[in-house]
Amino acid sequence: MTEEGRRVAEFRKPEPYAWQAAVKRSFDVVDRDCVLAYVLVDGRIGPQVTCEGIRLIGREPSELAQEMEAHAAAHGRDIGFGCGGDVLCDGFETEPGTQRAGDNVVTWAFFFSAGEDHSNARDADPAAIRQHR
Repeated sequence: MTEEGRRVAEFRKPEPYAWQAAVKRSFDVVDRDCVLAYVLVDGRIGPQVTCEGIRLIGREPSELAQEMEAHAAAHGRDIGFGCGGDVLCDGFETEPGTQRAGDNVVTWAFFFSAGEDHSNARDADPAAIRQHR
């Protein structure tokens, strides 16, 4: 699938989850080269992913927030909060989020290549990824 100079690829699991992408990737096309720009990992069916030793996928949101806050404090990093109130750790270039999993809520992760301007990277994500969040 393409979107304004981007290529979006999805990895799906077999039934009964084939309707939902486990991982969505988006590439920006720069001078005819594809550059990985965004990756979204589903909290229910996506693969387990860690960042600096912190498990990000399929967790209780409060546990992930506590671990990210402790990591930020131990490494002298700032924390912030995403639009949904989720804790962001400076330098991770990832934005955690939550989604329903039956009667529970679990965490997913959105990775991006921020460069110098982190706010721009999150705001420029393609529609195919934004709709998942």
